[in-house]
Amino acid sequence: MTISRRNFLHGLAAAPLIPWQQMRPTSNWPFFRGLLGTGVVEGARLPTSWNVGEAIGPTSQVRWRAGVPGLGHGSPIMWGDRIFVPTAIAKDGPAPLRLAPGGAPTAADDNGEQSWVVLCYDRNSGREVWRRTAHSGKPRAERHEKATHANSTLATDGKHLVAFFGSEGVHCFDLEGRLLWKRDLGVVDVSKYGIGWGFASSPAIRGNKLVLVCDDPNHPFLACLRLSDGEEIWRVDRSGVSERSWGTPLIMGPETDTQIVVNGWPWIASYNLSDGAERWRLEGGGDNPAPSPFLANGWIYITNAHGGASPIYVVRPDAEGLIAPESGAGNEAMVWSHPQGGSYMSTPVVYGDYLYFGNTNGVMRCFHAKTGEKIYEERLDPDAAIYASLVAGDGKIYCPSENGSVYVLEAGPKLKVLARNRMGEACYATPIIADGTLYFRTTGSLFAVSQL
Repeated sequence: MTISRRNFLHGLAAAPLIPWQQMRPTSNWPFFRGLLGTGVVEGARLPTSWNVGEAIGPTSQVRWRAGVPGLGHGSPIMWGDRIFVPTAIAKDGPAPLRLAPGGAPTAADDNGEQSWVVLCYDRNSGREVWRRTAHSGKPRAERHEKATHANSTLATDGKHLVAFFGSEGVHCFDLEGRLLWKRDLGVVDVSKYGIGWGFASSPAIRGNKLVLVCDDPNHPFLACLRLSDGEEIWRVDRSGVSERSWGTPLIMGPETDTQIVVNGWPWIASYNLSDGAERWRLEGGGDNPAPSPFLANGWIYITNAHGGASPIYVVRPDAEGLIAPESGAGNEAMVWSHPQGGSYMSTPVVYGDYLYFGNTNGVMRCFHAKTGEKIYEERLDPDAAIYASLVAGDGKIYCPSENGSVYVLEAGPKLKVLARNRMGEACYATPIIADGTLYFRTTGSLFAVSQL
């Protein structure tokens, strides 16, 4: 029986980013939004309500709390019994961060000497196991007043731990904190309005290949390095494709036909992992593309917003060439699309039949994930600005917010808030779900929260 290329790709669209034999135990959360970048984990009961002000310990839902020095929005990752977090520690004291609603195009007054640090914590107790300074010096690019100098999430394959700090370089450690290699890719100043908004795209790993998005408007490029030693395999110029991008690249497909999907403006594009050749492109719409592409239902889900447009695209994995943004007859590459309704900063989540979006204005939107039918659009709270990406499991959607609350929603076609959990600090990072426990990073702490 002959298998078409489309059916073959659909069957393998959700292939893991690195070989399955390297991914045990199943509780590992090695990249931004977990193993497949979906943010969804099933198989255990997850907490709904908790109180960080009560006693912390084995008899509490808040199992432990650990302080995190410096300032960083990079989300935690986990391998085995270790949790890893990036941060930037300013020499002259606490770094400024605008917590008020909105965000004017203003750079932060945070250009003094910094240390870019990787922290390792024990998953069971929250004890700091080690910390390593990857780089010290003055930042080579500015950051936005709501961003940090450590926005990117780390990535690991269980042997290598990669930190990408943009202009401050790529740094690869082993899981005991020994530096294996480092590489300077030059200044990556992702700017707009004449200021640097800060770097945020996280590294992606597939086998012995490391993929990095470096969309400095003056010289945007996509690079593929050898994970084992940092040597460059290929580099693709993205001039005319993307002036800026903050999303994490999606690596997907079988070993013989692997592609990299990169959010961007004015174009979203896909490339061959083997040589960087472009496979397809799609007009982006939103001019500040921050959400990361991800897989669900065998399809690629992409959104971005800002500047008036906020499209939602659901693309088939065997797409080729120039894709029209409208779904319908004659456009087989597009499953469905909407010109409006997407999110600005937060990567949405597909859970069950529905696609959920959190927004910086506190509005939650829900669409049917397979048909694109709009289900609801309702506000959580006036100050519930959602910058963190959503995760889901056990029938619940978890929405960390800048106002310091984690909103827990019941999955389904109606907005039902099960709990508002006050964390005491702003939440910008995306949490981990592992073995019935949630691990949250706030602006100053790590928390482990689980069912009793």
